[in-house]
Amino acid sequence: MGCHPKDTEKHEETPKLEATTPLHENTSVFKEYVCQIHAIRHIEIRALERGYLQNIFVDEGQWVRQGQPMFKIMPNIYQAELLKAKAEANNMNIEYLNTKGLADQKIVSPNELALAKAKLDKAEAEVKLAETHLGFTDINAPFDGIMDHLAARNGSLLDEGDLLTTLSDISKLWVYFNVPEAEYLDYKAHKQSNTPTQVRLRMANGEIFNQTGVIETIEADFDNTAGNIEFRATFPNPDRLLRHGETGTILMEKPYPNAMLIPQKATFEILDKTYVYVVTSEGKLEQRLIHIEADIPHLFIVKDGLKDDDKILLEGLRKVHSGEEVEIAFKAPEKVRSELELYTE
Repeated sequence: MGCHPKDTEKHEETPKLEATTPLHENTSVFKEYVCQIHAIRHIEIRALERGYLQNIFVDEGQWVRQGQPMFKIMPNIYQAELLKAKAEANNMNIEYLNTKGLADQKIVSPNELALAKAKLDKAEAEVKLAETHLGFTDINAPFDGIMDHLAARNGSLLDEGDLLTTLSDISKLWVYFNVPEAEYLDYKAHKQSNTPTQVRLRMANGEIFNQTGVIETIEADFDNTAGNIEFRATFPNPDRLLRHGETGTILMEKPYPNAMLIPQKATFEILDKTYVYVVTSEGKLEQRLIHIEADIPHLFIVKDGLKDDDKILLEGLRKVHSGEEVEIAFKAPEKVRSELELYTE
């Protein structure tokens, strides 16, 4: 008797590929802008009188208080000029009193008394002027701040206006950054009139500054060469961590209410255009062009190209092609999102 062996050929089952639908939720994206950090007040301290620099009371990098002595210019000449002016004023006062006595006795005319009084007033004004010049030999801090390099040393002969140092008030910081025209228009379109826009600052070492800033001003004109406009944010600096002249990166949050989100791994690019595979109701793959509004870690915010109930392929994108029939294992978008967050951690 003959027997027919059973067909032992193995037929591989078509594997199921994971798919999901877009997820909607409120999210936000941080726009980054290179910035320059400035002290809220940064001024030059200069000599107000000519003379030798007699004393320096502060050191480079020192924190000084308002009114604290910083420099002393040799006062000898100005002290002598003050003594001379006071002596002249005493002389004019005696002359005026003598003239007044004669005028009371009708011996001299009122005009002579008025002339004596004018001479006394002039002499007293010269005293005040000499006192002012003498006061300029003492240079005190105009506000609380930190001092920069010394531009002169003890014994230096200074002319009026010579630079001594610079002083920075870093209790607050003005942070300047340039915003492209399109992003400026988006900012103005979504800006709530009375609500200040808060921003964060990433420092040069990559860490986030521990204070939050507020955008206070926008410059009047655009830079036509670069297509940018300058914003200014103000940050408190209570620990005096940041200094005038530093750089960093401004992080400005842009909200996307009820944004459509899809995993980045569900997309592929062809000639700088972004596509996904959508599974049709017949179970076939359709290559769909989408437009990306922004990206966040592992997710894209979709501007258009997808509908809420579209099933998009999550895996095997390089092994399939448009029009191919596939079997899918559907995974809820919330679960996909949680797995991506777990992977990020």
